[in-house]
Amino acid sequence: MAKGSDRVRFNVGGKIFETSTTTLANAGRDSMLGALLDEDWNLNAGDGAAAEYFIDRNPACFSVLLDLLRSGELHLPPHLPEKLLYREALFYGLLDHVRAARWGPFDGDRLRLSSSIYGRAPGDATAIRAAPDGGCCVAHGSVVHIYDWMLDEHRPINLDYQQVNDAGYVDSAHIVVTARERPGRAAGGMGLFSSSSGELRHRFRVFHDSKVKTFTAGALCFSDSQFKIFASCKGRCNEYGIGVWDQNTGDQSDFFYEPPGCSFGDADELQWIKGDSFLMVATLFPRTDNCFIGILDFREKNLVWSWTDAGTMATASLDEKRVLHAIVMEDNRSICVVNQYEDLGFLDLRSNRGGVRWSSRSKLLKGKVRGEETCYPKLAMNGGQLFSSMNDSISVFCGPEWVLTSTLRRSVGGSICDFSIGGDRLFALHSEENVFDMWESPTLPIL
Repeated sequence: MAKGSDRVRFNVGGKIFETSTTTLANAGRDSMLGALLDEDWNLNAGDGAAAEYFIDRNPACFSVLLDLLRSGELHLPPHLPEKLLYREALFYGLLDHVRAARWGPFDGDRLRLSSSIYGRAPGDATAIRAAPDGGCCVAHGSVVHIYDWMLDEHRPINLDYQQVNDAGYVDSAHIVVTARERPGRAAGGMGLFSSSSGELRHRFRVFHDSKVKTFTAGALCFSDSQFKIFASCKGRCNEYGIGVWDQNTGDQSDFFYEPPGCSFGDADELQWIKGDSFLMVATLFPRTDNCFIGILDFREKNLVWSWTDAGTMATASLDEKRVLHAIVMEDNRSICVVNQYEDLGFLDLRSNRGGVRWSSRSKLLKGKVRGEETCYPKLAMNGGQLFSSMNDSISVFCGPEWVLTSTLRRSVGGSICDFSIGGDRLFALHSEENVFDMWESPTLPIL
C-alpha cells in the first residue's frame, strides 16, 4: 500500500464519502474496495490529502455498505429495496459481508421462519435441494425449478416429460439431475445443468463392456474431497449398481455392480462417509418390501458392512416399525434410522451383529391430523445436530442422548415431504400446496 494519508475519498454518483484505509481493509483483498489497498494502487494524493475515486454507482447503497464495513452491522433504510442493495454488494465484492450480517451461523435451535415461496407449478413437488450459496432447487415431475440465494426464480430445467428422480448441487453454478429412462427412447440417465440458465452442459454416460448403455439414474451424492459423483443405476440388461463419475471431467471412473441380495440400483439414499473411502447405500420401504443398508469400500471394491430387516419382516404386521430413512452420523460410528412413528433408531457400524436400537418417542409427539396427506420422514445432520421431519414439523435433536431441543412448524402448506440444509439455511417443501419455507438463524448480538 502506498504511504501517505490514511483517508480515502469516494465520489459515488455525485455524493462524496470519506473513509479510512482501516475501514477498507475490512472489505478483504478479494473485494473491489479492499483491492485499493494493494501496492499497485496509489492512495497517496501527493500532498497528504485524501485520495479520491469516482464510482458511477448508487450512493444510497454505498452508504449502507460503508457503514457495514465500519460497524459490522447492516442497517437498511425503509426506502431502500433489499435486492438493490444485494446488486450493489455484488458489484463491490461485498456480498459475503451482507449475507453474514443478514443472517447468522446455522443453528437448528435458533432457526426462524424467514420466507415462504409459492411456485407456479402444480403441487406435485417431490424434492428440494439447498445450494451452497443459500439458493435452492425444487423438482416437480419432469421440471426442476431453480432459485438463487435472493429467492429469485431462474429459467427452469425441463427434461421433456422424463421423471426427475433426484437433483443436487456440484457447486453454486451447476446442478446434477437424475431421471428415469423413457420406454422406447434412449433417454434418461443423468445430466449436468447450469443453475443460472437451466441449460444442459454435460450428459453422463455409463459404459458396460466398452459400450454405452442407456440407464435410469436414481439417488445422488457427492464426494467433495475426491471430486466424485455417485448415482444408483438401473440398465436394461441387469446393469444394476452404483455408477461413479469424475466431477471435473464428467467421465465414468468406476461402477460397483450389486451383489446378490443387495438392491443397489433401487437405492433411495446414498451418502459419502467423510474421512473414509466408504459409501452408504440404503434401499428402504416402501420402494421395496425389505430394507437394506450397506457400506461399500471403494478401495477394496467390496461390501464391508450390511443390515437388512428381511428376516424380521417376513411375518410382520402393518404396525411393525419400518425403516423409512437413514443417515450416517457425523462420528462415522453409527447409522441413524427413522420409522413411520418418528422413532429414532441406531445401527452400530462397528459390528455386523445386532439390530436397530430404537428410541421410542411416539407417545411424546403430536399424532397425525385426520385428512392430512402422509409424508415419509426424512433425516439430516448438520453441525452436531440431528433433524427429522414428520407430518408438518421438523424436530431438532442435540447432545449425546439426542434429546429433542426444538421443533420447526408452520401453520399452512400441509405435511413436509422433503427438506434440505445448505448455505446456512434450511428449506422445507410442503406436499399439499406448491410452497416451500426458508428458515434462517438470526445474527448473533454484538457485545
